Amino acid sequence: MITSLSGIYGRMLSSLALVGCAILMAMMFIIVGDVALRNLAVPGWPQGLAWSNEISELMLYLITMCVAPWLLRQGQHIRVDILLQALPPRLAWAFEWVGDVIGLACCAVIAWYGTQAAWSSYVSGAVNIKTLVTPEWWALAPLPVVFVLLGIEMLFRMLRLLRGVRGPRHDAVSAS
Repeated sequence: MITSLSGIYGRMLSSLALVGCAILMAMMFIIVGDVALRNLAVPGWPQGLAWSNEISELMLYLITMCVAPWLLRQGQHIRVDILLQALPPRLAWAFEWVGDVIGLACCAVIAWYGTQAAWSSYVSGAVNIKTLVTPEWWALAPLPVVFVLLGIEMLFRMLRLLRGVRGPRHDAVSAS
């Protein structure tokens, strides 16, 4: 049961990572379009896309939000594991647990405060005023959602650690 839930969850995270890839492709087209319009004088066309920098910044943030849970699942997140690989396996396994518990707690705290920030922004009607005027909560809303997803993945990681060999993880290991 848990294994099938983990598989379904993994496929959902893969789909979310593909959304991140699509956002990256769209961002590339926007930047290329902006540069082309600024450098090629085409009668009747704008001299660049005034909103491209602002939208690109938001897209970069969304890419990170879409891909982070998938990267954690793949073991491709930033990880300094040279000490874990040098420690005795059981002690390294215990440190893996400490890291996962701290990670889960951080995800819960950020999801909680991110939800509060997004809700507060929504209720107050706060807006970002740059080239575009957008509700502030639009940018804040993905944060708690992603940290809930990261927290769920931390729980699956802990389950895999419990069921696995009593030693450090060997996914995304920098020391061979």
